[in-house]
Amino acid sequence: MTGKALLQAVQTTKAAGIFEDLYGPGRAEPARRRYTGLIEGILNGFPGADFPETQGGELRVFTAAGRTELGGNHTDHNRGKVLAASIQLDAVAIVAPRRDKRIFFRSTGYPDVSVNLAKADGSEDFENKSEEKGAAESLVRGIAAELSRRGTAVGGFSANAASTVLPGSGLSSSAAVEVLLGRIFDNLYGGGRRSALELAQIGQIAENSYFGKPCGLMDQTACASGGTVAINFEDSAHPQVRPVNFDPASAGYALCVVDTHGNHAGLTPDYAAIPGEMKAVAAFFGKKVLRELTLEHVLAEAPAIRKAAGDRALLRALHFFGENRRVDAMLAALEKRDMAGYLELVNQSGNSSLELLQNIYSPKNPAEQGISVALALSRNFIETETPDAGIYPGACRVHGGGFAGTIQVYIPLDCLDAYKTKMEAVFGANSVTVLRIRSTGAAELYF
Repeated sequence: MTGKALLQAVQTTKAAGIFEDLYGPGRAEPARRRYTGLIEGILNGFPGADFPETQGGELRVFTAAGRTELGGNHTDHNRGKVLAASIQLDAVAIVAPRRDKRIFFRSTGYPDVSVNLAKADGSEDFENKSEEKGAAESLVRGIAAELSRRGTAVGGFSANAASTVLPGSGLSSSAAVEVLLGRIFDNLYGGGRRSALELAQIGQIAENSYFGKPCGLMDQTACASGGTVAINFEDSAHPQVRPVNFDPASAGYALCVVDTHGNHAGLTPDYAAIPGEMKAVAAFFGKKVLRELTLEHVLAEAPAIRKAAGDRALLRALHFFGENRRVDAMLAALEKRDMAGYLELVNQSGNSSLELLQNIYSPKNPAEQGISVALALSRNFIETETPDAGIYPGACRVHGGGFAGTIQVYIPLDCLDAYKTKMEAVFGANSVTVLRIRSTGAAELYF
């Protein structure tokens, strides 16, 4: 619809219902203001002679969710099992299709992104450019290139975007933007036929090959899918994605993340060592990933593995097999609505990450242990200040990559305010974010 019509549409009762479904009860007005600001921004035009006015043209609205990992910490890169969910924090874009092959993507708080998918002679330019490595431009070009390879004739667009997915929080702000771009391209030029899993795979390929960062597929899959999903990566080309009915609030709990505001600088080697060491154990057996082995294989050769790959590699392999079993057990507990059993498994996952995976703090900087402090304070609160009758007291674990960043916590709803007060006294105002699982992943919105 036109910009004027869209401005009117987001003020309606129908729009309020869409916003509450996406962001939760009472969140319609803040969402309305956010969307209105983005629409007005694109109607006022973008700077630069290369970007013609879009006022009066067609505008379309897209969203892609952030995600929270519920189980399966650091297993996807070895073709393991994961439990994850889309959340209410999202990336939103107001999009104007273009007649040329240029993409102009503005996201509040980030540098403008400009990509031309056409060469001077008019042919398509999907070349993997070294000067774009590590920049958002590479993701745009890589996603367009992979869609083209799969048969979608991509074109240009101008987009005014904003994201509420906290960067560096383990909530996958980059994956949300990747599947957002994929959904925009596919809906504008491919008829919207790509599945959530295809969009996730396309985003992963762009991040691996064009951006230059190795990553698993969990983040993109969870951001694109919507709701809670169990993902089995045994067949990496065709992962099994299964929807799961899970609403922590209906069971009496707030699902939170606590941002410890740790410094991520210099942590890339720590992150890379986890899949590297797991794969070193697999390589001991002539395999590529741990999913090709069993726990019994590893235990039988533990002495030799210690010599060949080191003690930490062995411990991380043991974590992998334990996490896979826990994901299955978590699913079984949710199916039986056994919240106490589920939360006990969350705690077990956290303990495994601490003792075996060892991604709670960097061994290069043991003086900085924000995640350890947050976990200790959360466990103390759960043990001493939550009800001990009628409801399981709660659970906590590291969230996402680890070493710095966030923890994940389940707190009884009637204890949430007290918990936030205690944690924010240590980590600062707004360091506790309550998450809401939403059913919409990466999608176009129709008002």
